Amino acid sequence: MKGRFAAIYVTFFTLMSVLMCVFILRSGSAEVVPQYTTEINRLLISIGEDWDELSAGSGTLGESGEEFDYAVIDSESRLLYYTSEGVSTTVSAATSHYDIIRDIESGGEVVGKLIVHNPYAERKRADDCRNAAMIGGMAALMLVVSGAYFLFLRKRVVEPFGRLKGFAERVAAGDLDTPLEMDRGNIFGAFTESFDIMREELKASRRREEAAVKSRKELIAELSHDIRTPVSSIKAMTDYLTLVSEDEAQRETLSAINGKADQIDKLVSNMFHAALEELEQLEVDPDELSSRELERIIAESDPLKKLAKADIRDCVIFADRLRLEQVVGNIIANSYKYADTEITASSRFEDGFFVVEFADRGGGVPDDELDVITKKFRRGSNAAGKDGSGIGLYISKYLMEQMGGELACFNNGEGFTVALRLKLV
Repeated sequence: MKGRFAAIYVTFFTLMSVLMCVFILRSGSAEVVPQYTTEINRLLISIGEDWDELSAGSGTLGESGEEFDYAVIDSESRLLYYTSEGVSTTVSAATSHYDIIRDIESGGEVVGKLIVHNPYAERKRADDCRNAAMIGGMAALMLVVSGAYFLFLRKRVVEPFGRLKGFAERVAAGDLDTPLEMDRGNIFGAFTESFDIMREELKASRRREEAAVKSRKELIAELSHDIRTPVSSIKAMTDYLTLVSEDEAQRETLSAINGKADQIDKLVSNMFHAALEELEQLEVDPDELSSRELERIIAESDPLKKLAKADIRDCVIFADRLRLEQVVGNIIANSYKYADTEITASSRFEDGFFVVEFADRGGGVPDDELDVITKKFRRGSNAAGKDGSGIGLYISKYLMEQMGGELACFNNGEGFTVALRLKLV
């Protein structure tokens, strides 16, 4: 397209230049100064007849009754009459201007000279002005067209190329959401469309990659939760068997099993910790759930049977069973770890929510740390010397919020309480 416009540009101005040259040449060759021979002869006769009257004047400016201008001088070169300011008034001036000089006769004698003005100089000057105007107009037209062509190239080539460059820089920086806006009829139209298709493919590829990463992290989190629950049960049973067993060899075996269970629990905790940074991507799919299910979840999450009382009223709540298992499991596991006392679970209805409170008698945490312990990787001062990642309450609070509920922590005078606010259906 650029080459085509350049060819049109060159062809147009070449044709204009040729036409202008032909016009100048033809107009110059056609300029023939009229001779006015008959008119001049008639004027000479008329002047000769009126010479006595005419010679009495001195430098009179009058009107010409002819198609040409002239001047009359006597034999002593004295100007008697002239019809225009531009005519020659002496023989020498007339000679230099190529004017016509004729003798004026009166009574058979030459009494003066008739100088007929030659308009060639004026016409030549007019032709020169016209030619200069044509050349100037041609130059101005070339300048205007060149400027318009430059603006066209800037609009259709330079600016689109700049947008392509900026688009490539944005894609390289990771911005795959902003499309490349450009008319398909542009010089880069097809190229632009290919670039935008590439952006869409890169964006789709990134989505697939993020989905795969998210899926792996969810799998790690879910496996960690599922593995830790039976490991806790194994530890609880080995602790019980160790207490009731009287055989020393059996007790040593149970102790080894308990140690291996601790090792498994630590490994799973490490694996879980590695996936925590982006664990907020876990999908939460809440639905209608009976409070009887919540009661079963609480019972399944208490392998050490420290839950002395669980008063759960009948209702229908809005929750994700799997995520609710994680929340309740984290709360009870924290009570085991930090309080190691009996746990009570009570429930009540409050402003469209079903509130379940888990309370222990382990002394609680300092009041100034209540807002800290639900943040990522933050633990209370009572956790010193005990294993943990400082993430259980943080994840539990996040999951509760995703289910449309809340998680709150406070001291109850004797120990620590975690309150779950679940939406009622």
